[in-house]
Formats: sequence, C-alpha cells, structure tokens
Amino acid sequence: MKFSALASLALGFVPALAVPTLQSRACSSAVNLTGTNPFSGRTLYANAHYGNYVNTAAAAITNATLKAQALKVASVGSFLWLDTIASISTFESYIKDVPCGSIFGVVIYDLPGRDCAAKASNGELAVGQLSTYKSSYIDPIVTIIKKYPNTAFAAIIEPDSLPNLVTNSNLTTCSSAASDYRNGVQYAFRSLNLPNVAMYLDAGHGGWLGWDANLQPGAIELANAYKGAGSPASVRGFATNVAGWNAWSKVPGEFENTSDGQYNKCQDENRYTSIFGAALSAQGFPAHAIVDTGRNAIQGLRLAWGDWCNVNGAGFGVRPTSSTGSSYADAFVWVKPGGESDGTSNTTAVRYDSFCGLADAFKPAPEAGTWNQAYFEMLLKNAIPQF
Repeated sequence: MKFSALASLALGFVPALAVPTLQSRACSSAVNLTGTNPFSGRTLYANAHYGNYVNTAAAAITNATLKAQALKVASVGSFLWLDTIASISTFESYIKDVPCGSIFGVVIYDLPGRDCAAKASNGELAVGQLSTYKSSYIDPIVTIIKKYPNTAFAAIIEPDSLPNLVTNSNLTTCSSAASDYRNGVQYAFRSLNLPNVAMYLDAGHGGWLGWDANLQPGAIELANAYKGAGSPASVRGFATNVAGWNAWSKVPGEFENTSDGQYNKCQDENRYTSIFGAALSAQGFPAHAIVDTGRNAIQGLRLAWGDWCNVNGAGFGVRPTSSTGSSYADAFVWVKPGGESDGTSNTTAVRYDSFCGLADAFKPAPEAGTWNQAYFEMLLKNAIPQF
C-alpha cells in the first residue's frame, strides 16, 4: 500500500527530470548526525522528483487560486522513494544540489516479498532473492550516499515490513517472507551505518502496533532487528504513519469510542510515539520518531481504522517541521507523495486490493504509484493549514 514509483501521470505526460548541478551548496565539511536530532536546524529537502510532478499537475489546473496553491506544494520537503532497482539510476541526480541547511529524505523500500499483506504494492523481488536485494539494491544506494559525506540524509527503512511480521504472520505470504525481511533490514542497517545518515525503522502506526496485544511483540521485533545488526549508531529511531491518515493529536481519537477502543491506548500518533517509544526503549531500541503528516489533515473519514487506500476527503497536513512539542518526535515529515494513488479501484486489475474498493476509498483510482490529478486537487482543497 506504499508503492511510490509515480510511474505515470493520469494527465497523459511525464515531466522531465530537473537538470542536476554540481553539489556547490553542500556543507564545507563532513556531516555527523550521530546522537542528535537530524532535523533540528535543518529543512527537509524539496526533491525535484515530486516537485516536477506537482508543477506539471499545477499546469493542468484552470482555477487561478488553486493553481497558485498547487505551485506552493512543490516547495514542500518530502521523501524520495527508491522502490525499485531501476529507480536508483536517478537517485544521484536529486541529491547533487542539496544545501547545507537541508536534509534529504529517502525511503528504502524493495524487500523480497514486499508488502506481504497487500496486493496493490507488491514489489519486484520474490521471496528468496535476498542476495539480489543486497547486491543490486542496497549496495548501489550506499555507494551513492558515500559520495556525499557533506550532505545529511534521513532514511526510512522498509515501510510495512516488520509490522506485518507482528500482525500478519498467519498469512503464508508473510510467514514465507519473514527471514528475508529480518535479514534484509539488518543488512540495510549495517550498510547504511554512516555518520551523515539517520535511519528510522518503520513501525506502522497507532492503529497497527498500538493495540495492547501488539505493543510488546512489536517492540521486540524492531529491537531484535537493531541488535541483530550490531546496534548501529546511525539508527536514530522509528517512523510512524507512513502513507497513513492518523491524527498527530486527537482526543478522543478517531476510533477511541468504538467497542474495542479500550484495547488500544495509542489513539493518535502523539500517544503512539510515546507509548511505543517507551516500549522500544525498554528493549534497547532508540526511541526517537518521525511522523508522516502528509495526508492526515481531516479525520472522521474512514469507516474502519484499517482502511488505508485512497481515503476520500483527505487533505494535506502539517508541513515538515522539527517543532513537534514532543520529546519522542524528532519531526513531522511528508513521506507519501500526495497525489499518487495507493492502489487501483479497478476490480478486474491483477493488483486490485479490496481495500481500494471500499466505500471510503476515492474512485476512480489508477494503479499504485500512478498520479491521480483529481485526488491531488482534493488534498489541496482540504489542506490544513491551507496553502
């Protein structure tokens, strides 16, 4: 459900890549993020990959006010998803001109058997192709990052992977992928353990690992990955709400007063980062979080907490900032590129997932990773704060 290749535009054309320039604005000396909040004093970099798509989308808007608002989205910092081996070929072109006061966000997302509990965003590597993941995916990314020691990087490691092992081990697709997931995450940890990289391991969200029965197993699963990799110094903490919809702070929470709400104390991401953070800390895992606020402006839209696909009525949320008011949360960030589809609503498609056909899902919706102009405009109109 996180597939983010931005493979094609519903508009029918694809914008050209920004022309790369020499890294003339990087810091004058090597960056060392170890032991610090990497977002403090830095701005999440607005990468040209997403910016180009947004600018092209804005050009298709006829309403002058909405067009002006759309153009502002291009300047918002967001994470770049490396979700295929092929996507690595353009990675360097986006990081050549990152200024010293910025941090470049990248999502590592190509484990064998990826997203084992969803159909819409299955990956290119099959279970058993761990060696390919290491040599053809992780290693080339590391080679590129090592060329830029004067640039700060924040890396989110494998969305949905370990949380799926906690809650969906009953699925054959997940149980068969477990070994590759655990070994792959540990390899990414060891390989990306660089002074200028701060890693955040994906931890789902409050409606996933926040249930009373999932907190301890979840903390153990993440901590085992960290300790199994040798407790790398560059692992800063965990990422929550990636491509999600949960509020940062909402009391009572969106689903707090439901019949089973009493079994989940993590009814918003503020409570989740602190409660799960404490559980992680007890297991020896660094308890610092980043929270995706890219599409969580509007609450009360989902019929069930687990509804994840193209939620109808959503809006762009709080812009990236390190001012969170929480000792657990390093920053609010934009991870999911707002405007791309979570999955197709076409019931005849091979990758159709029933969640994308639910009553609270936006329709029509193209394949995951494809731009949806109407959805982008909806996010823009419903943004809080407005652009």
